[in-house]
Amino acid sequence: MAFVYVVRCNFNKPAEEQAWNAWYSGPKIAQMLAKPHFRSCQRFARISGNGRNYLALWTLQSPDAFQTEQYTTDWGFFEWAPHITDWSRDLFDGPWGSERAPDPRGVYTFVRHKTAGSSPGMIVRDARGRTWHVKQGREAPPEVVVSRVLSAIGYHQPPVYFLRSFTLADGSGVHEIPGGRFRLSDGSLKSLGRWTWEDNPFVGTKPLQALLVVLVALNSADLKNSNNSLYELRHARGEAARWYVVRDLGTSLGETGRFDPTPNDLTVFERHRFIVGVDGGYVEFAYRAVHNSLVHRRITPDDVQWASRLLGGLTDRQWRQAFHSAAYDPASADRFIRRLQQKIEQGIRIR
Repeated sequence: MAFVYVVRCNFNKPAEEQAWNAWYSGPKIAQMLAKPHFRSCQRFARISGNGRNYLALWTLQSPDAFQTEQYTTDWGFFEWAPHITDWSRDLFDGPWGSERAPDPRGVYTFVRHKTAGSSPGMIVRDARGRTWHVKQGREAPPEVVVSRVLSAIGYHQPPVYFLRSFTLADGSGVHEIPGGRFRLSDGSLKSLGRWTWEDNPFVGTKPLQALLVVLVALNSADLKNSNNSLYELRHARGEAARWYVVRDLGTSLGETGRFDPTPNDLTVFERHRFIVGVDGGYVEFAYRAVHNSLVHRRITPDDVQWASRLLGGLTDRQWRQAFHSAAYDPASADRFIRRLQQKIEQGIRIR
């Protein structure tokens, strides 16, 4: 069986568009076809009508193409990334796809209560024997949204999903309870512990700087090192790759105060400022979280522009999918998205 992977995008720097096309049609395609399960590629350019200017159709032997070490450690648009806009990817099920998603009609067996963090939750097991870490309460929906956004712009994430409610079997019987964020304990991901913002292989690099900017734009107020997980991604053929992941980002889309900020607060998010100004070559943010030292006098205007262009590459459809995946109502999602797009525009214009 063959599978088709569809990529649509625009390119926003005309002076370099010819060079980008030469790279994509030459080295880029050759690089991808050398990876497992990638079989062929055809590129198309729009010559009339509406829509995005570029379309690439990849044929795959298997969806496992996106989980191999060769793909996960070496993919994307690289130095061209800031100029790629309107890039499409389905964000509802995230990068791990619907095949790993929890069954909304299944019965989940209680294993034990969640012991870490302040949010309520539990560990459960489904009928397929898979273990899920369930986070309930106010942090669950924003965590799923943030995870979808990060994965869409190239940052690794574990398998994370959202259920409004689910059926639990425990000592008191079988009953329906409020749902939340479901994070799968996937056999291909082995936890190697934590990594720190201050000491990792990416300190000072553009991707790490941009990640911090994106988290500030999402009002992610809990950037402690204990939320950073180092994974070893194992493949069927025995290969392995290391993933540096930021997770448990439920304290987002709301306040950024230092003490118990309220997440998922639309009114606060809409009125909260993003960039205050530039001083001495560094961007000043209206970010007052307890870990604001990570961005204070460390982020340049170029870092902000780079991050804003990454976020600006997401389409309206992708933004709506990210919020829909966490069960936001359309009206609220549109208001969150509108404010995020305002922040993106401010970030792109900064000098």
